[in-house]
Amino acid sequence: MYHDLRRLFWWPGMKADVGAYVRACHICQQVKAEHRRPAGLLQPLPIPQWKWEHVTMDFVSGLPQTARRHDAVWVVIDRLTKSAHFIPISMKYSFSQLSIIFEREVVRLHGVPLSIVSDRDPRLTSKLWESMQEQFGTRLQFSTAYHPQTDGQSERLIRILEDMLRASILQFGGAWEEYLPLCEFAYNNSYQASIGMPPFEALYGRPCRSPACWAAPEDVAVIGPEVVVDHTEKIRQVRLRLQAAQDRQKKYADRYLEGLSYDVDDLVYLKVSPWKGHQRFGIKGKLAPRYIGPFRVIARVGTSSI
Repeated sequence: MYHDLRRLFWWPGMKADVGAYVRACHICQQVKAEHRRPAGLLQPLPIPQWKWEHVTMDFVSGLPQTARRHDAVWVVIDRLTKSAHFIPISMKYSFSQLSIIFEREVVRLHGVPLSIVSDRDPRLTSKLWESMQEQFGTRLQFSTAYHPQTDGQSERLIRILEDMLRASILQFGGAWEEYLPLCEFAYNNSYQASIGMPPFEALYGRPCRSPACWAAPEDVAVIGPEVVVDHTEKIRQVRLRLQAAQDRQKKYADRYLEGLSYDVDDLVYLKVSPWKGHQRFGIKGKLAPRYIGPFRVIARVGTSSI
C-alpha cells in the first residue's frame, strides 16, 4: 500500500501513517497471518508435594475391539513419580461404569487425588464427573486450545504406550489387551530421565524385581526406620530433578516463544481454526476469518501472561 501511494502522493510521516492504518484495519486484523513467534512463554505446572496427589489422565481410543469388548485404554499418571496405570475400557461405557473403574483402580490404591489434569474430553467435562470430583474434593484442570503443554505428559506417555502395544502385536500377535499389564509393569520399572530413577523406585523406595534382575530380595531390601528416611530423601531428590527438568524444558521452549501480556480493558482478537465443510461467521471453509473480535479483556485469571 505504501509503494502504491508513493507513486501519486507524499506527505511527512507517510510510511508510519500507512502502517498505523493497516494495524487499525478491522478486516486486516481478521485476515492477515502472523509472521512472528507465537505469543506467551511456557508456564510449567507446579511440582507436586507427594505421590498420587496430582494426576493426569487421558484416553487412547480407536484400538481394535477385544473379546471383552474393550476398544480403548484409560491412562492415569502420577505427576510426581511418573508411575501410571493402563486401564482397558470401552468407549461406550457409561458414567457409572467409569466412576466404578476410577474408584477401583485409582482411589482404592492411592486415595483421592487433589487435582486432575486432562484435556476437554466429553467424558471428563460432563456434569456428573464434575459433581463426583467436587464431592471428593478434587480440582479439575483442563487444557485449552493452542496450549498442548498442559497435558503434554499424558500425550507423551500415550505415544510410548502405543509403540509398546504395536511392538508386542508385531512380535507375538494376539490381542493388545493381553500385553497391557506387562506394558504397564515394563513402563513403571524402567528408568525415567526426568526423575532419575524408575517410577516404581520413586513410588515404593526401590525398583521391583523382574526376570532381568535375579538378585536375592535380602540383598536389596531395606529394613527398619531407615525405610522412611530413605523414601523421604528420594522424594526430595525427585522433586529437585523435576524442577531441573522443568527449567531445562522452559529454557528450550522459550527460545521460540515471545512474551506477551494483556491488561484489563485491552481489546484482543481470538484465533479460530477453520472447520472443513462448516459455515462459520457467514463464510464457509478456508475463507472464514483467521481471527474474530475484537473482545474486551474484563479480568485476568491467574498469573499466565496470555
